[in-house]
Amino acid sequence: MNTATPENAAAQWEAQKQAVVDHMEAGGGHPGVAALTQVQGKSGLEIMQAMLAGALPYPHIAQTLDFALIEVAHGQAVFQGTPQLKHYNPMGSVHGGWFATMLDSALGCAVHTTLPAGSGYTTAELSVNIVRAASAATGPLRAIGRVVHTGRQLATAEARIVDAMGKLYAHGTTTCLVFAAKAAG
Repeated sequence: MNTATPENAAAQWEAQKQAVVDHMEAGGGHPGVAALTQVQGKSGLEIMQAMLAGALPYPHIAQTLDFALIEVAHGQAVFQGTPQLKHYNPMGSVHGGWFATMLDSALGCAVHTTLPAGSGYTTAELSVNIVRAASAATGPLRAIGRVVHTGRQLATAEARIVDAMGKLYAHGTTTCLVFAAKAAG
């Protein structure tokens, strides 16, 4: 018998996110852009793991929109954010751009985890489908991105934004261009 309630599931998610953020900050993590010398020789997964450990800066957009990377594995990235009043559109619900940014982050970072050292990527196409409105009362939401395919020049991924009880709020897909990254020097 599952006795999970939306309140205690959301509280568990918030506690997990806070623990990850505390761990990143304890390791020296802060918003910024990594220098090429900091990432040179690291695979995409190693870069993402270093970000979670606080050894590399995390993107400013995470601070701007109040979300955080909380898990990575090969071919997967999970971000969590809690919609707030400052994320609203003029109609009184969370702006589609907040959903799109969470999805783009989970999708792109999932692709990044599959890339070898010396490779980079950029979003070429992003498709977003919002199926349920969110508000400041919604609680934490997670964007869970998973790679579908990574090739030499293109990678595809899919992601879902869900609440702590698994209710779907949005889903999306991406096509990313894969390329050789610039060498440090």
